[in-house]
Amino acid sequence: MAMHTDHSHDYENTGELPKPQTKAIWKTFIILVVLTAIEFVFAFMMDAGTLRNSIFIILTVFKAFFIVSEFMHLKHEAKALIWSILLPTALIAWLMVALISEGSYYFDSVVNYFN
Repeated sequence: MAMHTDHSHDYENTGELPKPQTKAIWKTFIILVVLTAIEFVFAFMMDAGTLRNSIFIILTVFKAFFIVSEFMHLKHEAKALIWSILLPTALIAWLMVALISEGSYYFDSVVNYFN
């Protein structure tokens, strides 16, 4: 039979509590605040256009990556698991961009054909 040990009372035996991770939490908070502040700067300082939208998309991807790595603990997982999540996500994003650009090309060609 397999041996099972109960570790639920380990802290009661030693009287010690695990150290809080406040340093990591504040570091995460500061990084996310800085990225959000940079987004606000670009939102109010630049005119609407492709460059501003590209900057927003890039900063949003960085924030999403950081949130997933910190709060979902993905950075502590095996590299194979990380790649099995990131690669399909990148391919889906590429597919969406390709379909949108091809869809707009098809729409423009159909409109021009009937006009």
